Amino acid sequence: MSFTPRGPFGRRGKSSFSDTVHLAPGPPPPYTEGYAPPPGPQWHPRNWSRKVLLAVGGAVVVLLVVIVAVAVTVSKNNRYPDYSRLDYVLKDTYSGPSFFDDFDYFTGYDPTGGFVHYVDRPGSVALNLTSASASSAVLRVDTSEISAPTGRRSARVTSKRQYDSGLFVFDVKHTPHGCGTWPALWLTDPANWPRNGEIDVVEAVNAATTGNQVTLHTTDGCRMAVRRKQRGKQMGTNCFNGTNGNEGCAVQGAPDTFGPAFNANGGGVYATELRAAGIRVWFFPRASIPADVMGSTPDPSRWGDPLADFPSTDCPVGQHFRNQSIVANVALCGTWAGAPDVYNAQGACPGTCGDLVANNASAFANAYWEFGEFKVYQTG
Repeated sequence: MSFTPRGPFGRRGKSSFSDTVHLAPGPPPPYTEGYAPPPGPQWHPRNWSRKVLLAVGGAVVVLLVVIVAVAVTVSKNNRYPDYSRLDYVLKDTYSGPSFFDDFDYFTGYDPTGGFVHYVDRPGSVALNLTSASASSAVLRVDTSEISAPTGRRSARVTSKRQYDSGLFVFDVKHTPHGCGTWPALWLTDPANWPRNGEIDVVEAVNAATTGNQVTLHTTDGCRMAVRRKQRGKQMGTNCFNGTNGNEGCAVQGAPDTFGPAFNANGGGVYATELRAAGIRVWFFPRASIPADVMGSTPDPSRWGDPLADFPSTDCPVGQHFRNQSIVANVALCGTWAGAPDVYNAQGACPGTCGDLVANNASAFANAYWEFGEFKVYQTG
């Protein structure tokens, strides 16, 4: 086969090739071994090697996992339980001269390592450590013993009734304070701690000028690094008792929520709600107590944000808090109040805690609780 080129290929219209080109008959020859087609654009996946494809695929999977994890975390942090209104009715009242009749007296040395002897009921009555009248109930540290080389006497009482849920309203007229003191008003199941949890409603140590610290203590699996609605300052988010020496997850109140400032204002009311949605603690100064708080049908949904909010978002409340008794006591020294970095540094207290407790009875003149009445409400 041959053809004659047409047109001006060379100078002056002449072709630079021979006039006749001969082509081999049949199809074009096949590609020879080692031939590579011209490379395509590097960004196109069709031109990627298997190694690159695997690497990119792995990176995409990791990115998707991160995106999903972040989305779940953001969603979880934005979740908030339904604290809708519950209809509470009065269940139990602790008041008047018989206030302590419904409490058991703990005896012996303090489980928290305090430098204190807890006295039984007859001894507490004889020493005036507990007393009750029509208007108030008092629990105090002994000041009659000048020298107490093995620890000073005090009282610790635990309600005979236990509760899985409810609204607990505490009228508190005076809180204990002073170097070496560790008072608390709390809820727990003493026979099954920490499995059934602990709610420290009112607690402080030494001079107690920084206010009340509301704290939860639980077994593992209760955390508060979630959305919360509260007036207090968050102090910790892991409620597990095995974290940082059982510090719990605490919320710090203002200075007037405990101690000298609280007492000077005539005290106030603490209300604690324990329900499946979470645990909330309100504080109302004496001059601004809502009318329904101590009434027949209290309604927490109208009280605004609480001092402390412990939602059930990352803490199954019903699993961690059961059979709660009301406990009130005044411990001395111990692992918190007596720790040097707390007793000396934060409390600005003299000498050692043990020496003060043993040899200075007058230092505990203000180490007493005074309660009006306690009321427990539950849903009908």
